[in-house]
Amino acid sequence: MPKLFVNEIQPQMQVDETFRIADRQLRANRQGNLYLLMQLQDRTGVISGMRWNADEKLAERFNKGTYVRVQGASQLHNGVLQLIVNQIVLVEETTLDPADFDAGNRVDADMLWIRLGELIESMTNETARQVAKCFYQDPKIEQLIRIAPAGIKAHHAYPGGLLEHVVSLMELSDQTSTHYTVLNRDELMLGAMLHDIGKLEELLFEGELSYSDPGQLLGHLVQGIQMLDRKVAEIQATGSTLDPAFILRVQHIIVSHHGCLEHGSPKIPMTLEALAFHYLDEMDAKLNAAMALIDSDRTRDAWTTFNPTLGRKILKPT
Repeated sequence: MPKLFVNEIQPQMQVDETFRIADRQLRANRQGNLYLLMQLQDRTGVISGMRWNADEKLAERFNKGTYVRVQGASQLHNGVLQLIVNQIVLVEETTLDPADFDAGNRVDADMLWIRLGELIESMTNETARQVAKCFYQDPKIEQLIRIAPAGIKAHHAYPGGLLEHVVSLMELSDQTSTHYTVLNRDELMLGAMLHDIGKLEELLFEGELSYSDPGQLLGHLVQGIQMLDRKVAEIQATGSTLDPAFILRVQHIIVSHHGCLEHGSPKIPMTLEALAFHYLDEMDAKLNAAMALIDSDRTRDAWTTFNPTLGRKILKPT
């Protein structure tokens, strides 16, 4: 029997298939009865699965990252597809095909990495070129950014998503600075390249996606500044000179790109480049999230279901 992938599941289907547990929580309903809420994943997506009448002993058996065979039925709840799990058993990873659960083919990392190098070569500001090349020529950074997501859930949440997001924003920065000639192109471009670089240290993504301890305590904005400071020190140790005012303005793009204090930025954008970049970043992230919502929607309605992160429904393209 061919494998049934998440993106093939329709409402009112009997499901007997193997998934990886991306996350799981033991919760209580309004009556105080416990149930196990799982995020069941394969290479095509994630679906919520609920096992009623659960307890802590059951939850401890099915940890995040384990593979399970699930028997149950699919249903729509408030427009969202989910599985009601009747039976669940552990499955040995050695008996499975890793390609069925690896979403790494979603982006062409080789093509994106080459394009990143081309965009760096197009920089004319010497400080921008030196800093960008110092990051680009670091083999550890290349290894990580090729597989790093841009986030856990909100947007570009798949292997290579961070590299895709960065290249997209550098392309947008290039085009925006052509239209708004008052903007410093290379400052905007380097800010786009480095705005989320701290996520390489904030997140753990070589196994199951989660946060590192420094990521929990500091966050990627602080970690991004730390990484930039280390690269600046490396360059200066070779005797090269960098423009401190230019570096400061790029640092400001990094710390302000969330746009407001309520969203975690310690400073709001206060330069034209930082202001422009915040809106470019917001657009790229929100459009990616909206397109993912459309792709994952199982209803036949013209509108998607309500998405709490976006705070709206989305009208599907005709």
